[in-house]
Amino acid sequence: MSLQSMKVIVVEDDDSMREAIERLLGAAGIACTAFTSAEAMLADAAADGAACVVSDFRLPSKSGLELLAELRARHSCPPLILITAHDAPGLREEALHRGAADYLVKPFRGTVLLASIRAATAAAGTH
Repeated sequence: MSLQSMKVIVVEDDDSMREAIERLLGAAGIACTAFTSAEAMLADAAADGAACVVSDFRLPSKSGLELLAELRARHSCPPLILITAHDAPGLREEALHRGAADYLVKPFRGTVLLASIRAATAAAGTH
């Protein structure tokens, strides 16, 4: 599957960051559905069949790691890339240990996010 034929879910509560990621993915020809919270994503059937999820680590209620755990509990776990502006010692290691496909610290280059999505979907066999 090429990047242009996949769907990526974005979970980001910061409007400007969410819109920037949506524009980046759109420019790359990637279908994107965006949510402002983990709960909204989990409640929406539009999230089904996603090739990858890009989620902020800090969200209003459930964190990105809690979202990852919930997706795993539902046996519906596409690769999940965590992004954060609040990096802390050990956080990257914890995220990767708990199953995140990647961990990016804001600000990051758009090419880095696209490469991360490509690598995560290839490793999962969805690319």
